[in-house]
Amino acid sequence: MTTTLHATDVHPAWLPDAAFEPVARRGAVLVVPDGAARAGVDTDEVLDALGAEIDALGPYDGEPALLLELSGGGPVEGEESFRLRRERGRLTVTAGSSRGLLHGFFHVVRLGDAAFTGPDADESHAPAAALRMLDHWDNVDVHPVMGQVERGYAGGSIFYADGRVREDLSRVRAYARLLAAVGIDRVAINNVNVHAREARLLTDDLGEVARIAAAFRPYGVRVHLSVSFAAPMTVGGLETSDPLDEDVRAWWRAAADRVWEAIPDFGGFVVKADSEGQPGPFAYGRDHADGANMLAEAVAPHGGLVHWRAFVYDHTQDWRDRSTDRARAAYDHFAPLDGRFAAEVVLQVKHGPLDFQVREPVSPVLAAMPATRLALELQVTQEYTGQQKHAVYLGTAWSEVLRWRPWGDAGASVADVVAGAGGFAAVSNVGDDRFWTGHPLAQANLYAYGRLAWDPALDPVDILDEWIDLTFPGAPDALRAGLHLILDDSWRTYELYTAPLGVGFMVRPGHHYGPDVDGYEYTPWGTYHFADRDGVGVDRTRATGTGYTGQYPEPWRDVYESLETCPDELLLFFHHVPYTHVLHSGTTVIQHVYDSRFEGVERVERMVRTWESVADLVPVDVAVRVRERLAEQLRSATEWRDQVSTYFLRKSGIPDEHGRTIY
Repeated sequence: MTTTLHATDVHPAWLPDAAFEPVARRGAVLVVPDGAARAGVDTDEVLDALGAEIDALGPYDGEPALLLELSGGGPVEGEESFRLRRERGRLTVTAGSSRGLLHGFFHVVRLGDAAFTGPDADESHAPAAALRMLDHWDNVDVHPVMGQVERGYAGGSIFYADGRVREDLSRVRAYARLLAAVGIDRVAINNVNVHAREARLLTDDLGEVARIAAAFRPYGVRVHLSVSFAAPMTVGGLETSDPLDEDVRAWWRAAADRVWEAIPDFGGFVVKADSEGQPGPFAYGRDHADGANMLAEAVAPHGGLVHWRAFVYDHTQDWRDRSTDRARAAYDHFAPLDGRFAAEVVLQVKHGPLDFQVREPVSPVLAAMPATRLALELQVTQEYTGQQKHAVYLGTAWSEVLRWRPWGDAGASVADVVAGAGGFAAVSNVGDDRFWTGHPLAQANLYAYGRLAWDPALDPVDILDEWIDLTFPGAPDALRAGLHLILDDSWRTYELYTAPLGVGFMVRPGHHYGPDVDGYEYTPWGTYHFADRDGVGVDRTRATGTGYTGQYPEPWRDVYESLETCPDELLLFFHHVPYTHVLHSGTTVIQHVYDSRFEGVERVERMVRTWESVADLVPVDVAVRVRERLAEQLRSATEWRDQVSTYFLRKSGIPDEHGRTIY
C-alpha cells in the first residue's frame, strides 16, 4: 500500500496508514469506462492510497473485494454523490465524477472492516448542502497584532511563509486530502480582514494563488479569496469603490476575468464589508445588496459565488445607551433586503447573534430570509471556547444549532434552511503545528464540522467514534471510553466554568483568552452583562428591553420573552434578573453561578485523571501534548471559577450556601 502524503514530522490526523488497512488487505480495483479518459488526479489519490490496479477497458471480473467504478453516463445523482452496493462479499462504489468517487472511497475507509460485512445492500449518498467551506484567517505577512493567523491557535499559516506563498505546498496537498476525507469542498485561503498585503493576492500574486489551487484540485476542493470592498481604490487606483459606479463595476469584472483565466475552477470571493472598520457600500449611501450584487455581476459569467458576511454591527456603541443592542444588528441590516440579493450571493450568517460564544441563541436571521441563499457560519478554531488549549468538542454544540427549529417542532430546522443551494462556512482551526490544530483532540472539531456539513443529521457522539477509530486504529476499549469521558460533554464543561446562563464574553479584551468579567463592560463593542448590586443580565424583551425577542418567529418570540418559559441556559441573554431569581432547576441565579463554577473545575480535574489512565495507549508525543494542554485547562478553569465567583459575591453580597472558599 502506498500512502506517502504525510511527512514523518506531521501528524496524519484521521488518515494514518492503518486506516486504509481493511481495504488494502482485501484489494481494490479502479474501473474506468471503455474509451473514457482517466478521471484526473483524483483517481491517482485512490491509487496512491491503495496501490490499486486500473482496468481502463470496462467491467472487471477479478478477485478484489472493492470496485471503484467511474460511470460513463454522467453523475449518478450529483457531482459529489456516489452509490455503494454490497453483494456477496464484493463492495462496489459507483460515481459519475471523480469527486464523487473520492467521497465514496473515503466513505469505505471510514467504515473499515464493517464496509465489507453484513447483508447485501444498495445505498445512495449525497451531501445535504452544496457548499461546505472553510475560511482561513491567514495573513501573508505576520501582522504586528494578530500574528500570521488571526484567531489562530495552532502556529503559522500552512500557505504562507516569509511574506509569500510557500515554495513547498506538499502540506497543503496533505491538508486537502484530510478535507476531502470528511467532505469539505471549498477553502478561502486568506483573512476576511484583508490587509494591504493580502489584497495583492487578487492581482500581483495570482499565479501563486493558482499554485495553491492546484494543490487542492486533486481532492475536489475549490479555492476562494477574501477581498476588500475597497480594492478598486487600494490596488486598482480608482478614486471610488461605489458599487453603482460603472468604472468600479468594470474593474471588478476585469478582476474576475483575470482570476478565472488563471484558475478555471476558482470558487469566488468572501467579503466582510462595513463591519469592524472594514470598508463597504455604506460609505456611498448604498446597502449590502448593492455591494454584493455588484460582485455577483462580476463572478456570474464564471459560475462563481460571493460569500457576503452578515457580521455587521455598530462597534462604536456608547455603553451608557441600553437601547442599542448588538444582538439586533444583523437582522436589522439584512432582513429588509431579503429577495434583493442576486443568485450568486450567499449570505454568511453566524450561528448566533453575537460572536461565537459558548452559549447564545440561534441567529434570527436564519429564519428571516427565505428568498436568500444562506450559509450557516461556525467557528472551528476555538476563539471563545478555550483557543485549542482547552479540550472542547464542539460537535455537540453545532448539532444543537442544526436541529433547532425556528418555527417550532412542526417546522423546518436550521439544517433544512441552509440545505440545498445554501450551505456551511466555518473558520478553520489549522496551522503549521505538527498536530495541525495544536491540541491533538481539537482535530475532532475539524472532523466533526466536515461530517455535519455533509450530513447534519449525524449524531455528534457517533462522529466522535468515527474520529477515534480513524485517528487511533484498533483503539482498545479503555482508550475509546477515556476519550469519550473527556470529550462527550466537554462543551458543557467549558460553559460551566466560564460565562454563566448565556450572558457571554467576560473574557480578556483583545486576545479573548481567560476571565475578565468586566473586560468589555465599558467598551464600545456592545457586549455587556449589566451586573449591578441587585442583578445581572441584558433585558432584550419587547415589553421593557431592546425588543430583540421580536426578531424571532412564533413560538420562540414568546418563549424567550417570558421569564416563566425562557430556558435557564439563555436566561441572562434575554433578561436582567435579581441574583435571588429562582431558575427552573430550583436554584437561585447566584447559587447557580457558584455551583456551576465549582462543578466545571471538578470536571476538568476528572479529565486530567482520565487522560493519565489512558495516556500510555497513544503515541508518546500525543500523550505529552494532551497532558500539557489539560494542565493549562485546569489552571485556566480554576482562574475562571475564582474570578467569576468572587466578582458576583462582591456584587451581590450573597455567600455560597455550601461555604466554599470564595475570595
